[in-house]
Amino acid sequence: MLHKYALVALLLCATSGTAMAAEAGRVVFVAGKADIGRHAASQDAVVEEGDELSTGADGYIYVKTVDNGFLILRPNSTARIVAYAIDKQDPSKTQVKLELTQGVARTISGQGVKQARQNFRFNTPVAAIGVRGTDFTVYTDQQTTRVTVLSGGVVMSGFGTGCSAAGTGPCEGRDARELFAGQSGLLLQVERGGQVPQLIQNPALSPDQAQKPRSDEPAVTPGAPSAPIAQVNLDPRRSDSLNNARPAPAPVPPPVDTRPPVVIVEPEPPVEQSEPEIFWGRWQAVASKPAKPGRIEDPEMDIPFYNSQYAIARIKNSSLVMPKEGTAAFRLEGGEAVMTTGSYERVASVESGQLNMDFSKRTFVTSLVVAAGSQRANVVGSGVVSDNGMLYEDSRSDTMIRGFLGGPKAEQAGYIFKNSANPGVTVSGATLWGR
Repeated sequence: MLHKYALVALLLCATSGTAMAAEAGRVVFVAGKADIGRHAASQDAVVEEGDELSTGADGYIYVKTVDNGFLILRPNSTARIVAYAIDKQDPSKTQVKLELTQGVARTISGQGVKQARQNFRFNTPVAAIGVRGTDFTVYTDQQTTRVTVLSGGVVMSGFGTGCSAAGTGPCEGRDARELFAGQSGLLLQVERGGQVPQLIQNPALSPDQAQKPRSDEPAVTPGAPSAPIAQVNLDPRRSDSLNNARPAPAPVPPPVDTRPPVVIVEPEPPVEQSEPEIFWGRWQAVASKPAKPGRIEDPEMDIPFYNSQYAIARIKNSSLVMPKEGTAAFRLEGGEAVMTTGSYERVASVESGQLNMDFSKRTFVTSLVVAAGSQRANVVGSGVVSDNGMLYEDSRSDTMIRGFLGGPKAEQAGYIFKNSANPGVTVSGATLWGR
């Protein structure tokens, strides 16, 4: 009798364990050889937590997730839905984790992921990827992972100290690197054993070259910082004008100049200011402040640069004439920042700063003091200036910097930044400068 009770208990446990598998999404398109576990994938098939998806040499599978996101698997690929639990009432309890073992996959973040990006993780055999409200494509094998971004941004780190495959949420810190849609033409790459991703420009290594997308794969609006789901065709059985072309690549950033930057001691007298040409905005909510993109989304603006929360852009056909020689010291005219400790965000202020530039060497150095309450962080960076007045950090900088010069005499400047050099603290923000 006891044996019978034990058998019944085991059966009940097994049954309840099966019932607890949550629905992650449903298949909206399948072509060629494509499987969910040991069964062939079919239209409208349910995909649950724990399910493995795989495709053959001619296989494609499109899954619409329960929060109106998208997971696309291209040929010769294997992925697994580790977790997909969306809590609409309390987004802090949302948990989403995906794994790509081999091949090429594309994900479009749903609303649940966008509201709890700190709880999203996309693993490959060698790297962890987190999102900023994103549409991105990943290629991986057992040695190398590469990612490109179509909309929004990602943060990526190789596995090692402080970043394990068993973790949840993005791996952030000094070894993590970010990539945003404003950096079209670039990709992040991690090799096995190398924890810090490399930012490279090589179209031949794009995931789209490893396994090309179908013509009916959803497209995004070019230049959008984080395209809402409404802007993509989530029914791949239909085709429309958005599916006829991929986004046009943005201009390729200039090579990094490794020459030492100049340090200015004596400030220059003020230069007469022209009409503002550089604008920044919040494209994601920051702590208690809502998203406020401002003019960066206007069609007359250059393609913006993005970081986790901020974006910056310059008016097209700027009046800028780049000086060929001389140096300049800029004064801080305004800015905003956010200080993040773990998953806790606080609004911060940019208390002071310096920006010095050597036009003959096309280099700059900068420093900021950012404060949130009684906590302060020193942000230091250096970089290069392109011929058309774009600012990029160099290989020695601890701070990610993207920005512009503006005005007829290069008397305006602005950049967004992100710094994780202070242990346990990440500081992001935007600044405007004049002289």
